[in-house]
Amino acid sequence: MNSPEPGIATVEIPADEPARVRALCDRLGIPGLVDVHTHFMPQNVLDKVWAYFDRAGESMGTPWPIAYRTDEDSRVARLRELGVVRFTSLLYPHKPGMAEWLNSWSANFASRNPDCAHSATFYPEPEAGEYVAGAIDAGARIFKAHVQVGGYDPTDPLLHAVWGTLAEAGTPVVIHAGSGPEPGHHTGPGPIAEVLRRFPRLRLVMAHMGMPEYTEFLDFAERYEHVSLDTTMVFTDFSERMNPFPAGELPRLRALADRIVLGTDFPNIPYPYVHQLDALERLELGDDWLRGVLFENPVRLIGAPDAGASR
Repeated sequence: MNSPEPGIATVEIPADEPARVRALCDRLGIPGLVDVHTHFMPQNVLDKVWAYFDRAGESMGTPWPIAYRTDEDSRVARLRELGVVRFTSLLYPHKPGMAEWLNSWSANFASRNPDCAHSATFYPEPEAGEYVAGAIDAGARIFKAHVQVGGYDPTDPLLHAVWGTLAEAGTPVVIHAGSGPEPGHHTGPGPIAEVLRRFPRLRLVMAHMGMPEYTEFLDFAERYEHVSLDTTMVFTDFSERMNPFPAGELPRLRALADRIVLGTDFPNIPYPYVHQLDALERLELGDDWLRGVLFENPVRLIGAPDAGASR
């Protein structure tokens, strides 16, 4: 168990949370949830991520408690209790020479947890093209890129081989490129527009729907047939206070029904997991839309759960 420092806010998780999630799945007629944006990483790295969020409240003006600050086994068990039948171990480097080590860790994690889609990452460095190709050959189903944390330009020439390899393989990349919760030197839609212009077949998944530049990132999904958007933290009370989704764009979400996929940011969220689902349900975009977001669309992206997966 990893406990926050004294004075760090905590989150009260409702005792009936698993039952509420499973009731929603039963109503929609799906075997469970497929969540493309969850995080598992080496504990020393995760501790630094949690420390960042513990401090983030000061600059953001609102506390960011970690709802599921528990040991790794407990976090995996919690997802399964919630009926999550397929998830990811998205991780990301912040300096050169780190990505290959993270990829090795993630491959081992996926081998121990077959309901986790084998995840990988990269950084702009000379060997990136080679180890990305190696990760795909080893079975990686999804990659993560974090422009804010990595502090790099997505158009960096050192990434050209990476984008080309990923586009050719059709392997999706969850990319945090929007300027929320805090902007970086290379965040925003501009660099992504250039990447997609050069590599139009890239299967980019816009994390957080590009928060707060929602409109521009929706444009990408309309313009490029392989671009998706994940729901991570969008529409929740927490995000609506800081970066509200423009109500006028909801019809575009309905029209892009096959391009929206469930993401949550578990375990690094400042509210119960079920709140993300409640936030999506209260959009009232219909059961077909919700069924696609929670199961059908992410299955097309990262594959179906094992036949033996149970709820």
